[in-house]
Parts: sequence; structure tokens; C-alpha cells
Amino acid sequence: MRAVLSALFAALTAIFAKVGLENINPDLATFIRTIVVIVTLGFLLAVIGQFQSLGSISARLGIALIAGGAVLVAYR
Repeated sequence: MRAVLSALFAALTAIFAKVGLENINPDLATFIRTIVVIVTLGFLLAVIGQFQSLGSISARLGIALIAGGAVLVAYR
């Protein structure tokens, strides 16, 4: 069931992205989608009690996360 829902949401994401990019800068569209994901995921984590402070992330893990994000931006 999870696989079916994952496939459905992946398809919907692609459809909405295509429709949403018609008259807008792709970088701005990505920025807006990212904000929506951050807010939604933050709310979900708070509701299920899994939200942790950023201080609980080790320096090594923090650097790895930042480097991963930087690589995504570099290939834009």
C-alpha cells in the first residue's frame, strides 16, 4: 500500500510541478516548494512528537547535511 501511495504522490508532484512552472522562474518555484515542504514536515514532526532541536545534530552530521544541500545547488 505504501508503494502505491508513494507512486501516486510522485506522479502528482511531477504534474503539479509542470503546471506550476508555466509562468514562473524555475528557481522561484523550487524555493516556494521547499518552503512548503519545510513547514509541512515541521508541523508533522511536531504533531507526532519527533521534532528535535538543531543542537541535537552532531557537527559531522551537520556538515554532511550542508554539503549535500550545497551539491544540489551547485548542479543547478
